Amino acid sequence: MKGIILVGGLGTRLDPMTRVTNKHLLPVGQFPMVYYPLHSLVDAGIRDIMLVTGGNNPGAFLELLHDGREFGLDHLHFTYQREPQGIADAVRCAQHFVGDDRCLVMLGDNILAGSIRPFVESYLANPVGAKVLLAEVPDPERFGVPQFDDEDNIAKIIEKPAQPPSSYAVIGVYMYDQLLWEILPALQLSARGQYEITDVHNAYLERGLLSYDIIDFGWSDAGTSESLFRATQMMHDSDFLPVVNTTPSE
Repeated sequence: MKGIILVGGLGTRLDPMTRVTNKHLLPVGQFPMVYYPLHSLVDAGIRDIMLVTGGNNPGAFLELLHDGREFGLDHLHFTYQREPQGIADAVRCAQHFVGDDRCLVMLGDNILAGSIRPFVESYLANPVGAKVLLAEVPDPERFGVPQFDDEDNIAKIIEKPAQPPSSYAVIGVYMYDQLLWEILPALQLSARGQYEITDVHNAYLERGLLSYDIIDFGWSDAGTSESLFRATQMMHDSDFLPVVNTTPSE
């Protein structure tokens, strides 16, 4: 399974902090934000990882992370999204990297206080389909929100609904099989001028191929000043922190 971390975008909701740097380089506690999704993927057993950069200072990720050896990786891959046209468009940039494998996509501003390894293992036990992870949140209108049927299956996912049909958010951890590359070319730009990842998930739903798990540990995005502060507080009290080997190589 390949890992994809999305660290592009303009980070306008964190202005003025993001005028001179990429938001995923901002600190969350003692580490740069991007360290957390990297740690989550490595902890889940994923060793082949690509960062999709864009926006401000994309070269700074190479300066910061080098070849990924500090995280126990043999190599770290990078590619570039030319325009900020949404999460689904950023994922498309990594198709050549994923090849014939399945992939796990994680948004670079998603901070997790626990391991996703059990969810990855349960997903890989199924031969086909996609999986999303959910968390109960106080402000679901900021996210993609699942609407459940009477049997607690996801009937559809609504992007940033004014009246959320549930108190759950689809967090930025997505797992896909090869059907992804058939779905992406058929997407249309949304009213926001974005290729929406919610449209990808609804396309899987229409085929009966989307499953979900609900995480039982802390999660926060870090895309606004409020959520960045909340993520910092959460990780200050968490034991699930990046393990970084900073010993210089001889």
